[in-house]
Amino acid sequence: MANLFRLGLIINPLAGLGGSVGLKGSDGQAEQALALGAIPQAINRTNTALTELLPLRDKFEVLTVAGPMGQSVCDALGLNYQLVYQPQTSPSTAADTEHAARLLAEKGVDILLFAGGDGTARNICAAVGEQTTVLGIPAGVKIHSGVYAISPQAAGKLMAKLIAGELVSLSEAAVMDIDEQAFRDGVVKARRFGEMRIPAQLRYVQSVKMGGRESEELVLADLAAYVASQMEDKVRYVMGSGSTVAAVMSELGLDNTLLGVDVVENGVLIAKDVSAAQLLELVQGYPSKLVITLIGGQGHVFGRGNQQLSPDVIRAIGRDNIVLIAGKAKLQQLEGRPLLADTGDAKLDQQLTGLINIVTGYNDYVMYRLGYEDEK
Repeated sequence: MANLFRLGLIINPLAGLGGSVGLKGSDGQAEQALALGAIPQAINRTNTALTELLPLRDKFEVLTVAGPMGQSVCDALGLNYQLVYQPQTSPSTAADTEHAARLLAEKGVDILLFAGGDGTARNICAAVGEQTTVLGIPAGVKIHSGVYAISPQAAGKLMAKLIAGELVSLSEAAVMDIDEQAFRDGVVKARRFGEMRIPAQLRYVQSVKMGGRESEELVLADLAAYVASQMEDKVRYVMGSGSTVAAVMSELGLDNTLLGVDVVENGVLIAKDVSAAQLLELVQGYPSKLVITLIGGQGHVFGRGNQQLSPDVIRAIGRDNIVLIAGKAKLQQLEGRPLLADTGDAKLDQQLTGLINIVTGYNDYVMYRLGYEDEK
């Protein structure tokens, strides 16, 4: 046992609850989210990540937390584990996360793997700072921090490299979070809370979200004017979040939910700030298109702040009906890295992979790769 890789594991079971029901976060919203029909995703996403490690199960042990904060996933996958902490309340709290993280650091884990969002990253950072190597499994709504893998599968693949003894460089990454109340009011107030040490594998780890202006105003205005001119009658347009899509809504003269999802048909706003369930009802059986942009710096198209676009919704609309829009400045920020899809459905992520047209201006397109191809 002494020579086994020691993997610390903490799950925030409530992370991401608010996304699919349009609450723009989960901090203090868990009860309301559950009442609206939200389904917890953090445990499932951790299961997805750790499934990548099953061929190596005899080479590592997991040090984790009782119940849904880690133990339940280990039991489900048949992993060798030991418990280091019992949550003091049910459901667990940020204090439980911080206490567990400190205990895992004291146990000398080789890496601390955690599932959650930016709030969870803040808790981990407050507890261990830069003394322990960490990696996040993305399970929250608003993931701005640079300490997360690009998807649960990517987190698992990176863990597999470490467990197999491959050389992996380390670097410091920023822990970011925003004011969720302001976020629900359409205002993004991001703040840096510290840094943590992570495996520096750019293929698997996301960048910090860029918060600068989208691009030159004239470029954005041209882009919006072109997209608006191409909108067809008797087609339902699902308008994603972000300032680039907001420019299209402004061109149409329609009210816009900057950090939510709206639906437009025949030039009329027919649904505002919809949940995943509401959206699925609106697009199933109707000609529909999705107007969406990407997150500057990270490149995520799905899975960051737009969980209303559930796998069922995306499938109902279809890949060919995705209208991806972005100024070229956003694409240049990626420095050649592909766009990313982290829908929560690995099969769908793979189906979305490939070259995709991006509207970058008035009648101006570029082709760009969406998704990483699996290494052979």
